[in-house]
Formats: sequence, structure tokens, C-alpha cells
Amino acid sequence: MMRNLLNQISSLKMKHYCETWIEEWCQENGWTDLFVERCNNYWAFPPGAVIPEPIPYKVLRLIKAEKGFTSQELFWSISALICTILAVISTYLLKCPMPLVFAFAFDAVTMAQLEVEEA
Repeated sequence: MMRNLLNQISSLKMKHYCETWIEEWCQENGWTDLFVERCNNYWAFPPGAVIPEPIPYKVLRLIKAEKGFTSQELFWSISALICTILAVISTYLLKCPMPLVFAFAFDAVTMAQLEVEEA
């Protein structure tokens, strides 16, 4: 029961990197056997190494700057925008600020999820 709950919570974490982007980088730079330890934490074997190492954070930032948003990030960003637009219209029509308050809360959580954590 507790394990299922923890798996559900960890699945809510937003993926900031597409695995194919990192696999491409690994192939270009000679790294092998890429695996994901946990969400947004990638490990592989550097050239000539016998122990896997985490993909350097600078490389991940460079890949992110080059490739942009993942599909999950794009979905949540567009959802936040649509939610805000609907909330503004609802607030005006209903003459009640609550839809805008709920949209603000949703947008705040979405923006916090979009923040890329440093390793």
C-alpha cells in the first residue's frame, strides 16, 4: 500500500529531459548503457570506465537549452495558460474572484514543477 502511494507520488514529478535527447548525447560522446536512477537523474558509463557516473549537470543544462521543453512541460504550460484564461472569463462573468484564486494556485504549482532542480 505504502509502496504504491510512493510510486504514485514519484510519478507526479515532471520530467525535464527526454531520454532520447540524452541517449543521442551519450552516443555522440562515447557514453554507454544509459539508465535512469530516478526521475531526471541519468547515469551512464563514460568512455573507458567500469563504473557508471551521473551525466554531468552542465551537459543536462546544455541539452535542455538546445532542445527546449519536453512534451510533458509543454502540456502543463499550455494547461496553465488555458486555466488562467478560463478563470479570467469566469471571474468577469460570475463577478467572483474565486476562479482566479484557483487558477493562481494551479499556476503556482505548475511553475514550481517546471523549475529544474540542480543535481
